[in-house]
Amino acid sequence: MSDTLAEFPALKAAQEKLDAKNKELWSVLDEAGPELDMNKVTSIQGDTKAKVEWIQAKNAEIDEIGVEVQGYRAVAKAAGRKRPGGTEGGAESDRKDASGVGAGAPELKTFGQLFVKSKAFTARQGQNGPEAILDLDLKTLMQTSAGWLPETTRTGRVVDFATRPIQVLDLIPTTTTSQAAVVYMEETTFTNNAAETAEAGTYPESALELTEQSSPVRKIATFIPITDEQLEDVEQARGYVDNRLRFMLRQRMDGQILVGNGTAPNLRGINNVAGIQTQAKGVDPTPDAFYKAMTKIRVTGRAVPDLHVMHPNDWMDIRLLRTSDGVYIWGNPSEAGPERLWGLPVAQSDAQTENAGLTLDSSFTELSMRRGIVVQVSNSHGTYFVEGKQAVRADVRAAFIVYRPTAVCTVTGI
Repeated sequence: MSDTLAEFPALKAAQEKLDAKNKELWSVLDEAGPELDMNKVTSIQGDTKAKVEWIQAKNAEIDEIGVEVQGYRAVAKAAGRKRPGGTEGGAESDRKDASGVGAGAPELKTFGQLFVKSKAFTARQGQNGPEAILDLDLKTLMQTSAGWLPETTRTGRVVDFATRPIQVLDLIPTTTTSQAAVVYMEETTFTNNAAETAEAGTYPESALELTEQSSPVRKIATFIPITDEQLEDVEQARGYVDNRLRFMLRQRMDGQILVGNGTAPNLRGINNVAGIQTQAKGVDPTPDAFYKAMTKIRVTGRAVPDLHVMHPNDWMDIRLLRTSDGVYIWGNPSEAGPERLWGLPVAQSDAQTENAGLTLDSSFTELSMRRGIVVQVSNSHGTYFVEGKQAVRADVRAAFIVYRPTAVCTVTGI
């Protein structure tokens, strides 16, 4: 990432500006201590309200610069990309409904359409038309209890079950692979003994060593049974089932890249990758713990953090932080407030373990798609053929890699 900063001066300048602003805010919060007591802050003049307003203004500056840095980084990634990005639906084929139900059927005219073509309507003069008398002998009052109940028609809207949305998956860089595993070389030894050398002096020896690493492709799959009649008689059913199956796979993958345990056939999620760094909250305010995690990624991981991930309950605790005399740090309740911390976006995911957040440089993670989501239908499952049922199945194959574990830091005890 340091090479990227050198290649893009605008990105480097924006990143340095963001770092400087973060340090200013950090020093003030550090003065306030875990209780956020504004009386302890001496670097800012004024009462608690004035100091909190300064913090909010500084945080707004950080958010604005953070968005600018993200934009520059996106441009830098696009310019330096060496492999084509994958598309989630890359292996899918378009499907058309060939049922032909209703094709070529004559248009039926409604009672109203017939009426406006009748003489009683067309022969009218002004607002008046020919009088018509209907001689009907009704011995029983025709009402809904003895006749037709009012017809009700479904709107066609389906209210989805309340379930976890896709929260992190779309934030992870995605590529493609044609292999059963993603194999790459990791530089595990870097000994730099380069030094100033006198004329005719012996060159100091350095050392490099590479180790082959591999991340296997895993399959995520599901199916549901559905009758022939349901697929044939309700046009909406086919699209509904197709879309929900795709969502199920994406939702499962969204959780796997965070907490998958790596035991086949599971992917290994970020939280379970060996070698990631850890920052305990301890007595620090939660924002301070995340700032220390960012620093560890910079110093030990030699990376530039660009994303926080935390459970919604943990983000709530940060958003509701107040000073010792009740002033909200992250903005008044009447303000929507940006979902950003120290200038970086916050992804709220209830797949992430509560009380344990993540800070990372996402450019060192990758979701490599072996095959995009495919949906297939067959009646060859079990006795489905003689029962008039179809098995609608969907699956996807992908590998997930964290190339540099030290570019990730988990924050515990929040």
